Amino acid sequence: MQIRAIINQKGGVGKTTTSVNLGAALAAQGQRVLVVDLDPQGNLSTHVGLNIHELERTMYDVLTQGTPMRDVIQETGVKGLFCLPSNIDLSGAEVEIVAAVGRETLLKEALEDLNSAADRPFDHVVIDCPPSLGLLCINALAAAQEVLVPMQTEFFALQGMGKLMEVIQIVKRRINPVLKLGGIIACRVDPRTRLSFEVLEDIQTHFPNELFKTQIRQNIKLAEAPSFGQTIMEYAPESNGAEDYRSLAQEFLSKIAEPCTSTSETPQEKNDEPTSPTQSADGLAS
Repeated sequence: MQIRAIINQKGGVGKTTTSVNLGAALAAQGQRVLVVDLDPQGNLSTHVGLNIHELERTMYDVLTQGTPMRDVIQETGVKGLFCLPSNIDLSGAEVEIVAAVGRETLLKEALEDLNSAADRPFDHVVIDCPPSLGLLCINALAAAQEVLVPMQTEFFALQGMGKLMEVIQIVKRRINPVLKLGGIIACRVDPRTRLSFEVLEDIQTHFPNELFKTQIRQNIKLAEAPSFGQTIMEYAPESNGAEDYRSLAQEFLSKIAEPCTSTSETPQEKNDEPTSPTQSADGLAS
């Protein structure tokens, strides 16, 4: 069972869209995929067609009550794609588990229990993180083998990457030694604008081996799909958005198949004195 955390402390960069549609594209490739909604807003759960106000059990129960994940997981409209949902109740979880022993590894332990008890384990787990670097995100980083970072090709895109990389390194050192940066996904790319081109060049400069070749183009169908409770593969399978996420899934699986990927180390580990991504953001801003 391979676990990826989709994370960026900036909001509105495409975390939920990527979590849902990458998961759906992987499921279309015959993979068995679990998408985990770790955001109290419950947007991922809504995106796959669940009514978050009528859920009997959610991620909140898993983290605070020790409810087995198998009792919470819901099927979706996509064959092979399953969802572990959340709603606003999860917003209180960080406060409730702050004094718990092993509070940073509650999600990891629940996933391990799920994997060991499953008749047919999931091939992939994709965790949609909230736009913060709090205890919920630390749980995701403690459970994951890799981090995927969606990034808009817009002004200030790289701002905050320095702090995110610092947190990844702390979790890697203290909690999860296998954690690594698995890739950066350029989202909401408008190839018609000079700004998108410049930001992509900037990301490529600082993360040359981590940036996925596939770019998720700006597409209205991606914005419409959540309101219908559908993935882009269901709502508009012939759209540019669906094409891009299918391409991303293929590239993602190809990278996994490589015996030794170049993303096994974070940029900080490759170079003792890396150029700071936040410095790049400052340069772009000026």
